[in-house]
Amino acid sequence: MWKEKVSISPPYHFDRVLDRLSLDPLNAVDLEKREVRLPLRSREKKPSVVTVQATGTAEAPEFIVSGTEDQAGMMKEVKRIFRWEESLQPVLDHFSNTSLSKLFEEHAGTPLVLDFHLYHCLMKCIIHQQLNLSFAYTLTERFVHTFGEQIDGVWFYPLPETIAQLDYSDLRELQFSMRKSEYVIDTSRMIAGGDLNLDELTLLSDEDVMKKLVKIRGIGPWTVQNVLLFGLGRPNLFPIADIGLQNAIKRHFGLKDKPAKEEMLDMSKAWEPYLSYASLYLWRSIE
Repeated sequence: MWKEKVSISPPYHFDRVLDRLSLDPLNAVDLEKREVRLPLRSREKKPSVVTVQATGTAEAPEFIVSGTEDQAGMMKEVKRIFRWEESLQPVLDHFSNTSLSKLFEEHAGTPLVLDFHLYHCLMKCIIHQQLNLSFAYTLTERFVHTFGEQIDGVWFYPLPETIAQLDYSDLRELQFSMRKSEYVIDTSRMIAGGDLNLDELTLLSDEDVMKKLVKIRGIGPWTVQNVLLFGLGRPNLFPIADIGLQNAIKRHFGLKDKPAKEEMLDMSKAWEPYLSYASLYLWRSIE
């Protein structure tokens, strides 16, 4: 068992992080203890539960991270997921003079936290396509409970090699549509077979990731933008086709109707190069 204390640059509001993570029923979040237990995997894909507990404040962020093996590898993953090596202050400074200034004051210190694995992120995005959020979480939960594994009360997404072996009927039994069953299984077969290397995506530009992934049946621009945002942590993404984002802008600016795409593109120019944070804080405003 290892344990490590970490201090990072303020502002960093971990309680807001936990609040957002708790929206997903698959995440092992304890709001009272101010902790989350992460389902991480080693390079050899061995599962390992790592606990991250906040002991500080938004103005003086401190954490205790603990696990059972591969301390260096697990700490690297924790820092990547929670963006501990990237200061939020430049982002807050940028938005202080924009039309989102009040929103960024209200949610100050909220980082762009990543999904725990890139494959996990891609599968979640495909499953969530064109579904209301409640059923999307339900369907994802069924997928993980049926084909993933649970260790010490923490759920791990299945590996692509596991999903690659399924028949489409296996997902149809969980209320997946036929097309969604095909998208999830066929994409997993590409990854398991080496035709799609997710690790290579981290080396590509946003544009090249988009070009590579939209060629895959069942993956459109909305899905790729969410993978870029929550899988790769790219800072300048603004998924204008996202209904939640449209509703948040409508509410924030007191519009009668949801904004047109051209209107969203025009108003978002002042928010670059941190469009991903604009997206996140707008989503937070209606969650």
